[in-house]
Amino acid sequence: MMIVGQVSDLTPGEGRTYVVNGRQIAVFLLQDGSVRATDAVCPHRGGPLADGQVDEAVVVCPLHQYGFRLDTGECTSPEIEAIRVYQAEVRGDAICVDA
Repeated sequence: MMIVGQVSDLTPGEGRTYVVNGRQIAVFLLQDGSVRATDAVCPHRGGPLADGQVDEAVVVCPLHQYGFRLDTGECTSPEIEAIRVYQAEVRGDAICVDA
């Protein structure tokens, strides 16, 4: 796992994009204090997923409102391909992602 940032840099319910091993990863701080990590780019039209609305289970792309499950990466609309999800955790104030 690699440290990508600090939890104190995030706001609960919002995301931020980090570059991990040359790949753009969106990290979301959930209301319960846990973090989730996914690809940062929507496969539909390249929307910035870190800017999307997020709840405990889904992030919604801000461009065309396609939802992606934070646990599997599957899109709520079957015609759109899934995104990758990554293991992420908080260690102290550090956000760690396995990409």
